[in-house]
Amino acid sequence: MLFHVEQVHEPENCPYGHGGSTSLHDSSVDGVRLVAMYGAFMEHVIYLIVEASDLESLNLFLLPGMKTCRAKITPVSDHPLPVRS
Repeated sequence: MLFHVEQVHEPENCPYGHGGSTSLHDSSVDGVRLVAMYGAFMEHVIYLIVEASDLESLNLFLLPGMKTCRAKITPVSDHPLPVRS
């Protein structure tokens, strides 16, 4: 399943110079694949598209950022809804 994750941190908790944006997640977690990562860096927001087998794995993936940022997790799909008549 795909998830859109928005990680927001306060300027005083910015990972710039302290491991960077990738320090807010753990790419080694089994069952989770980072599909894409984008940043609105001056807004202190990181956007991730993540494929995860389950929510527990996704939570473990995001655990490194838990004390420094908020995460909004939204399930998403790359398949449009079928047209119904």
